[in-house]
Amino acid sequence: MIDRPQLAEFLRRRREALQPEDVGMPRGQRRRTRGLRREEVAVLCHMSTDYYSRLEQQRGPQPSEQMIASIAQGLHLTVAERDHLFRLAGHQPPARGPSSEHVSPGMLRILDRLLDTPVEIVTELGETLRQTPPMVALVGDRTRYTGPARSTGYRWFTDPTSRELHVPEDHAFLSRMYAAGLRSIAAMRGPTSRAAELADLLLERSEEFATLWADHEIGVEPDEVKRYDHPEVGRLELNCQVLFDPHQSHRLLVYTADPGTESHERLQVLSVIGTQQLT
Repeated sequence: MIDRPQLAEFLRRRREALQPEDVGMPRGQRRRTRGLRREEVAVLCHMSTDYYSRLEQQRGPQPSEQMIASIAQGLHLTVAERDHLFRLAGHQPPARGPSSEHVSPGMLRILDRLLDTPVEIVTELGETLRQTPPMVALVGDRTRYTGPARSTGYRWFTDPTSRELHVPEDHAFLSRMYAAGLRSIAAMRGPTSRAAELADLLLERSEEFATLWADHEIGVEPDEVKRYDHPEVGRLELNCQVLFDPHQSHRLLVYTADPGTESHERLQVLSVIGTQQLT
């Protein structure tokens, strides 16, 4: 059962504890509000200001689990705080661990401070949870996929267009890397895991994957330098630095280019234009 008074108070307290710069928003002038405004939280949570305001005012229908998850992420809650929010709203908290899609506040704070750099947060199965605008400009909106196609490795073997950005000479290595990586995760998580289910789907749908899977190859590590053939700015050679969250099995990937190189200049162009198309 929903606890409206406690839910409203908890939301208000968490909103007041956040500053605009904590979530990548400009502070602006003549700011009198303590913490974030309700309309700012609504933007972060991808909902209307009226809907969010009703929750703080102890009004409106019981929020769905999807709405609560969005609010927990928008307010940069810890996993413990997220679980508490779910219980106040009358729901059972989602599972913790590698299957969780709740990004830690620490990772979100880093992401919010790198909005001019290609950065993404992904699960261990290569499902993109967050992207900065330059990352979308580099590889497209990867958060739009649903079902198995959310996994980069799954798309690699089932959608030929997913390879267009990558240099053809790298395709064979990337195929081995995705197959070996999925095998490692499936062995670690067990035969009933999502990784094992993904492997079964790929065995049915990709002859290339089935051949690689039969090799039982393990430990094919990704190269630190990744090469892209971008349709608008051309060839990019980017360094990929990884920050790992051991509790959620999420990775924050930061893409940079060596100063003074053509890739550095082209990456700056992408950062400026964002997701707009070059004319």
